[in-house]
Amino acid sequence: MQHVLRISRKIDYGLRAMIYLSSIPKGSVVPFREIARQMCVPEDFLAKILKTLVDEELVKSTRGPHGGYCLARDASEVSFLDVIEAVEGPIALNVCLDGDDACGHSESCTMVSVWRQGQEKMLDVYRQAKLSELAFKPDLAGQIGLVQLGGPVAPQTEPVAD
Repeated sequence: MQHVLRISRKIDYGLRAMIYLSSIPKGSVVPFREIARQMCVPEDFLAKILKTLVDEELVKSTRGPHGGYCLARDASEVSFLDVIEAVEGPIALNVCLDGDDACGHSESCTMVSVWRQGQEKMLDVYRQAKLSELAFKPDLAGQIGLVQLGGPVAPQTEPVAD
């Protein structure tokens, strides 16, 4: 049986919301219910996550009947790691890397350097992945988000014979 290192639902949903927001035209705002629907995220949980993202200045909110959410910075300036740390705080691959010597053996442990190297490579991947690279492209109907993936497939054209 394979063991999976898991990303929390909070991180997953925060990333989904941010990718959606990076996909909408600049200057537009989207109600949180639309983000939840398009990205298949529970509304109550998303509302809490968006509040955190606003507090961390990654997202702006606009109140009122035409209110909603948009990115606070350009999508090319926001990394996967920015979002992860905004919703969950700094991450560590193992407890020995979180700044405390949780097990009491870090000075003599032969695994610490391997954990540290693995963490740095993982964090580097997350640092380099920008929202602008992950944004959805509109489908033929102009829709963006995960919901479009389950929708009707565009008709295929027949190849032209020579």
